[in-house]
Amino acid sequence: MTRPKRLTARFVRGVKRAGRYGDGRGGHGLSLLVKPTKAGRLSKTWAQRLRINGRGVNIGLGSYPVVTLAEARRAALENRRATFQGRDPRAGATPTFAQAARYVIRLRRASWRPGSKSEAQWNASLEAYAYPVVGDVPVDEVTTAHVLAVLTPIWNGKRVTAQRLRSRISYIMKWCIGGGYRNDDPAGEAITAALPHKVKRKRHFRALPHQEVAGAVAKVRAAKSWPGIRLALQFQVLTAARAAEVRRATWNEIDREQRVWTVPAKHMKSGRRHRVPLSTQALDVLREARKLPAASKLVFPSPRGGTMGRNAPATLAHRLELGCVPHGFRSSFRDWAAETEVSREVAEAALAHVVQDPVEAAYRRTDFFEQRRAVMERWGGYVMNGTPLV
Repeated sequence: MTRPKRLTARFVRGVKRAGRYGDGRGGHGLSLLVKPTKAGRLSKTWAQRLRINGRGVNIGLGSYPVVTLAEARRAALENRRATFQGRDPRAGATPTFAQAARYVIRLRRASWRPGSKSEAQWNASLEAYAYPVVGDVPVDEVTTAHVLAVLTPIWNGKRVTAQRLRSRISYIMKWCIGGGYRNDDPAGEAITAALPHKVKRKRHFRALPHQEVAGAVAKVRAAKSWPGIRLALQFQVLTAARAAEVRRATWNEIDREQRVWTVPAKHMKSGRRHRVPLSTQALDVLREARKLPAASKLVFPSPRGGTMGRNAPATLAHRLELGCVPHGFRSSFRDWAAETEVSREVAEAALAHVVQDPVEAAYRRTDFFEQRRAVMERWGGYVMNGTPLV
């Protein structure tokens, strides 16, 4: 692999030859050290060479991929600024867990997408569960017993939260290893056997038989609630879309003349733009949405004109005792499609499911839009007008 003049993310990811690789001119002394481990793998750690008080010193900046190239460069720049101002970036005692955690969060901040909730989620979980136990403990004194004391109380009742918290603690500890503050990760495999095992069955979204969808939609239409929520739920049923796509829909995504809703890639689970054919019934819902009093670029705004809360449609479905969650209507649509001999490819395209077979995906050059238009027109008549199953 050709060594670049400056490090690149691709080179850092792919380099397999042991050695020290500098970040070139303007890298503030940053380098990547690649060396074999006892397990036969390669470790990649960041270091920075600086002159502090007239002496050359090396400062550890963490290990890759826990610390990315961009994050290492930001840390190197911060350290270089400190020396320029006459400060020693190593000054102070070994950081506490809370101090290390906050530093790691700052390092990661730039890598999170704008508007992402990642930083808030990191802070919330650490403040609620980790800081009360280990927040003031120096990182070189954090033990597996500490980590177990954090995780065990919530491991069974809040398994997903606990797993994410463990991953965050492990990330922080790996940064500490790279910084030379400790030699092991107390949140790693050493505690796996000590944590309770719990086999959980996969829970599917509650859905209605497709024969009951028309009755549920009638309940929604008659409900006494904010019209935006009622219309959003009806539109979700008619388009077989996901709730988030509907809540975020804007009028500039809607082409009523061409009868199509183009959902941008940033709103799609697959990360790909998706065209949704609009049935006659869906267009009727949009005409009603135009009458909403809240002036907004959103098709289905909240009463204050902002984005509708993520649980608003589900709350309405629960209050009306529909017997399902909004996402379950996608399953109802899929069952109806199967029973009315809609092809698998067309039905899956209507649900915006990604083709899993790599060979099939490579040769798929259509989104079956015109076939889907006919299918969604039939589905709209079935759930809104009581058209017989056809």
